[in-house]
Amino acid sequence: MMVQIVAAAIFLVMFILIISGKVERHYVTLGCGAATLILVFGLGMHSLAAIDRTLNLESIFTLSFWYTGGAESAASGGINWQTIIFIAGMMIMVQGMSRAGFFNWLCMWIAKLVHYRVIPIFITFMVLSFALSMFIDSITVILFLAAITIELARLLNFPPVPMILAEVFCANLGGSATMCGDPPNIIIGTALGYSFADFVLNTGLIAVVCLVLCVVYFYFIFRKELLANANQNPPENAPRPEDMITGKRRFIASCMIFGLAVVLLVTHAQTGLTVATIGAVVALLTIIVAKRKAFEVVRRIDIPTLLFFVGLFIVVSGLEETGVLTLLADFIGNASGGNLAIMVAIILWISAFASAFIDNIPFAATMIPVIQNLAAVEGVPLTTLAWTLAIGTDVGGSATPIGASANVVGVSTATSRGYKIGWGKYCLAMVPATVMVVAVANLVIYARYL
Repeated sequence: MMVQIVAAAIFLVMFILIISGKVERHYVTLGCGAATLILVFGLGMHSLAAIDRTLNLESIFTLSFWYTGGAESAASGGINWQTIIFIAGMMIMVQGMSRAGFFNWLCMWIAKLVHYRVIPIFITFMVLSFALSMFIDSITVILFLAAITIELARLLNFPPVPMILAEVFCANLGGSATMCGDPPNIIIGTALGYSFADFVLNTGLIAVVCLVLCVVYFYFIFRKELLANANQNPPENAPRPEDMITGKRRFIASCMIFGLAVVLLVTHAQTGLTVATIGAVVALLTIIVAKRKAFEVVRRIDIPTLLFFVGLFIVVSGLEETGVLTLLADFIGNASGGNLAIMVAIILWISAFASAFIDNIPFAATMIPVIQNLAAVEGVPLTTLAWTLAIGTDVGGSATPIGASANVVGVSTATSRGYKIGWGKYCLAMVPATVMVVAVANLVIYARYL
């Protein structure tokens, strides 16, 4: 009992410190991870086996970590090294694409394609944000998309804030559509052995339905504001898309690597290549293409985020090893009376609400063992609970400026360029959209799985 209290206390301290934002979040999770290893596994449980299971280092040196032969990858507790290696590899690939000018070229090419008309740019940028976030971290997507949006806003004389808000929402929604789109999905997929195709056919379907509704919603609430003073004629001084490319060979190579990454992700269930292998392959190819600039590309990896994941997995493992998560699963099972419909509603809406105020990554990592226990004890399908958790955590974060990293990046980018986005303006547009999407997701899950 005491060891459960200590594990839960460490977890709560971690959450409070992350929410406060006073200490860098990777320092928080690493510190709490160390406390879990020493106080929970060491002094509390006296279990070297628990430490070994949590660190999970031996899994990296097994064949199944890199290649499954087409079979489902086995779920394992502790530090999810597949998630960490995959994210690191994609970070390197994105740095290579950014360095080649791919993202700026793509945005300007689309703007030129629609003849620099504001509403077509607004709609296509929402769809672009959704599509790119299916494969690339939403933080990266919003970083370049918000910057280009502000540049076009000054060129065409329209307010950039409505467009940035719509792009942020669509980035979070797009991230929910695939296994590699959002960190919670990567964690869920690697922990439970789901493939890229599994996510596309389940959360992807829900996301596409919701995208159509979101485009209509944002069009009607922002159309007048965008067109109030906009220049309707194509500007003569518009930058050419080809001017955005920093090197033709580098650009072509980065496009080919990105295409390869997409193909490998789509087919990984058939080829047997794990996401760790895919991340390592695209990273290696990017480094080879970078040549003398390879060190600069690797140096820009977001190491604090990777360390954040390491500490987080250790703390969550403390809850799992001590049985705290089993107790939480029992509580949800009792509250729902074993009814799958009630269970889905509880997980979906609590996930969405929690993710609006706290980081959805630790929440998702915490809930995975919970839904595993629920499925085992209550006899309900694990897949239904997994898709529910994924949609709730991915989409719920859109509701507030602090709910997801993409939100923070979008708001800060706009503010740094002189366009302040307050909580009032943000929530007035985003909360109704979030509630709408979660409600529609709830209905789709009921229709498909119950």
